[in-house]
Amino acid sequence: MRTVLVIDDNPAVTEALEVLFALHDIAVTRASSPEEGLRRLEETATDLVIADMNFSADTTSGEEGVELFRAIRKSYPDLPVILLTAWTSLESAVRLVKAGAADYLAKPWDNDRLLATVENLLEFAESARTCESLRRERRRRQADLERKYDLRGAVFASEAMGHTFELACRVARANISVLITGPNGAGKERVAQILHANSGLSGQFVAVNCGAIPPGLVEAELFGVEAGAYTSADRAREGRFETAEQGTLFLDEIGQLPLSCQVKLLRVLETKEFARLGSSRTRTANVRVVSATNADLPAMIRNGRFREDLFYRLNVIQIEVPALVERPDDIMALAEHFLGPAGRFADDARAALLAHAWPGNVRELRNAVERAKLLSVEGVITQADLGLPAARRQPRDLEEPGRDTLEQALRAAKGNVSRAAQRLGMSRQALYRRLERAGLRPEE
Repeated sequence: MRTVLVIDDNPAVTEALEVLFALHDIAVTRASSPEEGLRRLEETATDLVIADMNFSADTTSGEEGVELFRAIRKSYPDLPVILLTAWTSLESAVRLVKAGAADYLAKPWDNDRLLATVENLLEFAESARTCESLRRERRRRQADLERKYDLRGAVFASEAMGHTFELACRVARANISVLITGPNGAGKERVAQILHANSGLSGQFVAVNCGAIPPGLVEAELFGVEAGAYTSADRAREGRFETAEQGTLFLDEIGQLPLSCQVKLLRVLETKEFARLGSSRTRTANVRVVSATNADLPAMIRNGRFREDLFYRLNVIQIEVPALVERPDDIMALAEHFLGPAGRFADDARAALLAHAWPGNVRELRNAVERAKLLSVEGVITQADLGLPAARRQPRDLEEPGRDTLEQALRAAKGNVSRAAQRLGMSRQALYRRLERAGLRPEE
């Protein structure tokens, strides 16, 4: 049960609040002085404090309340505190709200307003604890992953990228082809590098962008060329398969590989053999092939632009790298990494970074931060430095979600209360209370 500590030297006040909160499943712990209140905080798990501003009959300055608030804030910086005040100590209450108090209410208080304030603060605190617990768990899993595997200095904070990197590390030692999918700039090559780093292979990691090579030169680039094979081939040159011997060959933008070269790539994957352009000598390719694409390869197969048999050879294991907009926890982690320790982001810059859709993904984010570093004054990055539109302020909807909204959230989450709560921006416990008030029973 949620617990509120009421610190007030008037028994009538503490009794009235105890009765009021008991009707709403909120337990009350009482204290009649600042000293007793601080002792109660040490002894009892407390979710919120309601504290009077005056404890002496001969003064109405509110200084006792000020000192109590400062003591609570020092020892319990995240604990919400509501101040009860008479008009004579209103100025002190306002000053404390600016210093971090959650709210103040004048005596005699309005029960409805008090309840609404307490419910909102308790649910916010619940959500904050849940989020912090999830963050701690993610940090623990990330630390475990970094101890166990070589992540090549990857920067991430999201659960999605944690799963992506973990999958790459788990399949790294298997002698199978891997297809990495995802939008441009999302980090597909970094995943390929992690695959290689944890593979145990002794050879190099060799990257080839299939879309950057002229179609007529792709075969020579991959398989090598003998002197005199064509007019400008004045000397023999090894291809990328030879360079990557005993290592990993990363074929980026595999969807742009010409059909004629797809046939030869398929043969290498099936037989482990190839020949340089202009040579009849058969060579062996002991290479792990990892490919990547942002294209819809099944659609290309249907249109006759990509070989189905090659697709299945490349796609033994598929690893999807989500777009940056789908993993917002990574935005600030990456932005601060790109910025470095010498700078910082102003509040409007943080809001703009989080509000932007990042169609260019991590690559676009890096470029935006690098540009802002050149334009910033004294290392402070503003929204204008980033060249991003200002984030729109969304009005806070304080209305209770209706039955239809609750049902829709549950359907979208397939009955999972935790996921439905995330969709509605509230804690699991808060959603359960609203479901109970609406007469709904989740099936879990």
